[in-house]
Amino acid sequence: MKTASIPSLRVEPKLRHAVENALHDDETLSSFMEQALREQVKRRQLHDEFIARGLVSRDKAKRTDEYYDASEVLAELDSMLSSAENK
Repeated sequence: MKTASIPSLRVEPKLRHAVENALHDDETLSSFMEQALREQVKRRQLHDEFIARGLVSRDKAKRTDEYYDASEVLAELDSMLSSAENK
């Protein structure tokens, strides 16, 4: 598979210095940038999927007229958390 280039990125010297200081011993600036791009793409995909699930849930609630009170949901989550912590 052929590779493609990402356009060069102009940043303030202060940011470049901060990035260079954050690099691990076996890491290059290019590998750091590639990893950052991959993580941001994944984060945005997960965000889009989260929003899509929320919209589906909203539409289902409208269709079925079945809604849950936030305080009840939070109380159940607290109960689940307490149960898990006690195990």
